[in-house]
Amino acid sequence: MDLAKQVFQVHGADKAGRCVLRKQLKRREVLRFFAGLAPCIVAMEACGSAHFWAREIARLGHETRLVPPAYGSYVKRGKSDRIDAEAICEAASRPAMRFVPIKSMEQQSLTTLRRSR
Repeated sequence: MDLAKQVFQVHGADKAGRCVLRKQLKRREVLRFFAGLAPCIVAMEACGSAHFWAREIARLGHETRLVPPAYGSYVKRGKSDRIDAEAICEAASRPAMRFVPIKSMEQQSLTTLRRSR
């Protein structure tokens, strides 16, 4: 899933890597969409809001993974949110990929406090 301010892009692939889903979601539709899906792996590029979404989506029974921004660069052509979502999906499927640990709300609060000093 590629995160944005208002409109998110979801790219789904099966175990063979074939595209099975492409969907554009507004922020208010994200949790309802993932609540209706069977448990799956949901990957996002790590950023401040990704930790929030990872926690919320994990509560719905999905496995969430955060891809480091430096490793999410599997973009083959152009630059758009839809293409970025596909690249994140491909990066997350790599067997040797290392993922960013998901921070709790408390950990994020402490990080914010430290950075503001």
